[in-house]
Amino acid sequence: MKRTHNCSELRESNSGETVQLSGWVDSVRDHGGILFVDLRDREGLTQVVLDPLNEPLKALFPKIKPESVLSVSGVVKDRVGDTVNQQLETGSIEVHAENILIHNVSKTPPFPMDDSADKVSEELRMTYRYLDLRRRSNLKILRLRHKTSQSIRNYLDTVGFTEVETPMLFKSTPEGAREFLVPSRMNPGSFYALPQSPQQYKQMLMVAGLEKYYQLARCFRDEDLRADRQPEFTQLDIELSFIDREDMYALIEGLMAQIWKEVLDVTIETPFLRLSYFEAMNRFGVDKPDMRFGVELMDCNEIFKDSTFKVFSGAIQSGGSVKAINAKGLADVTQGELRKLEDSAKALGAKGLAFIKAEKGEWKSPILKFLSEAEQAALKDQLQVEDGDIIFFAATEWEKACAILGRVRLDVAELQVSRGLLNLDPNDYKFLWVIEFPLMLFDEDAGRYTSSHHPFTAPVQEDIEFLKTEPLKVRGQHYDLVLNGVELGGGSIRIHQPDLQKQVFEEVLNIEPEIVEDRFGYMLKAFEYGAPPHGGIAFGLDRMVTLLAGRQSIRDVIAFPKNQKGQEMMTQSPGVVSAKQLKDLSISVVEDSAD
Repeated sequence: MKRTHNCSELRESNSGETVQLSGWVDSVRDHGGILFVDLRDREGLTQVVLDPLNEPLKALFPKIKPESVLSVSGVVKDRVGDTVNQQLETGSIEVHAENILIHNVSKTPPFPMDDSADKVSEELRMTYRYLDLRRRSNLKILRLRHKTSQSIRNYLDTVGFTEVETPMLFKSTPEGAREFLVPSRMNPGSFYALPQSPQQYKQMLMVAGLEKYYQLARCFRDEDLRADRQPEFTQLDIELSFIDREDMYALIEGLMAQIWKEVLDVTIETPFLRLSYFEAMNRFGVDKPDMRFGVELMDCNEIFKDSTFKVFSGAIQSGGSVKAINAKGLADVTQGELRKLEDSAKALGAKGLAFIKAEKGEWKSPILKFLSEAEQAALKDQLQVEDGDIIFFAATEWEKACAILGRVRLDVAELQVSRGLLNLDPNDYKFLWVIEFPLMLFDEDAGRYTSSHHPFTAPVQEDIEFLKTEPLKVRGQHYDLVLNGVELGGGSIRIHQPDLQKQVFEEVLNIEPEIVEDRFGYMLKAFEYGAPPHGGIAFGLDRMVTLLAGRQSIRDVIAFPKNQKGQEMMTQSPGVVSAKQLKDLSISVVEDSAD
């Protein structure tokens, strides 16, 4: 019984035709002995009518259960009057079955096969992922993901890129995130590492003269998991030669515009806004600000530099900063909500969360008695305080103060949304480039400098002179693309000069020369044979599709995701292996004993 149409295809124009449909039983209804079956495939639903006067069909009635797989042959007939279903694409017709082939009878599924299953335990749905994916909303997401990948390939092909697959078995470079190691049977005691990204390979492709490379690359990081992180993920990986940052911005803005148009039929504005890392932190308290709402951080150093309130003036005099935000309309915040805001601040190192409420014509706060009338007047003017507002403060080192209020800013937005004071439309796409990050950070525990991005990022040309003397002053040619508070991806212009790259490794990052040679010697050698100026970027495809699909977790847009313990519940992976397998790999498992 060969399928002639899918289950969303038939219309009144097909009336009188004999057709064959195949799919799953979505629902079964018995109306006076006549069976009405909604047959479902990936495209939609068609109502099938089974007449009990057809004895061969009637004999099959007991086996026709929800989620069973059928093929149906029958005649298309128009529905009339109240039987027309305006909510269904095929609601004006039905198929009167003449023959049915039951391919498989289904057991009762462990959860509903509609959107109400979203309320069911995620562990249960992941265990039966093949059923979870059968739900129309999830099939739609997988097809949206496919359409996104297709749009990416079409765009990059049009502008001259070549797709290249790089190796999955790489060498360990433990400077980055924790790696997954793979033992080599043929080289006992030696290990491959699964790639965290194809970074070094794609730079070698630039040395090789490919000029324009991309890959939808599988990457691996052995890190703790959360809603936007998986141990294995897909990234759009791009590298190209003879470019500067402006070229990269234009390329990627064109790509995003095409994806959003082809996948969602949404036109996005280009060019995108650009903010330096310093400005993003100073105004929004985070390097990936959500630009759909205001609530900006204000610098209050001028107001409080000579204040008798030592918590504020002391922070300023020690080189720090006093920052504040005005949470418009939230003076009615409850004690419970206030405690949660304070907890968010404390999680980032604050000792507490100072505040002032403007309520019923007066200001209320435990710190108000320490502030002069002139300071209060200056605050009111700078933060445009009105009745019903509440001001929050952070007084500490500049970056820490920014981060504390950046976290509070997001919590404030959630409270404003809950009160109807703010509308965070998920379909309002605010793209943003965050640029000019510091090239280096200082790791207090390790007592040395570390790369804020990775050690291959080129410094801004005019800052190179500070590499030896003031590394923290050096800006990197690094750029992140942010959308609605989510980092979609990031990249940089790379170092292509062997002497400069070696200087960064050895003199700035303080990596021993022999370690540099072991891990990166081939790269430095390659650069001696004519490496072009080049740069690249990588995007989390899972994160991008999550935003396109309007979902909250990347697990929703991955066919077979892992849970927060790194387990794939359907196949019960990872699992134990046999003693022989371990012996072949020259590995022994040691039980973790208590100290």
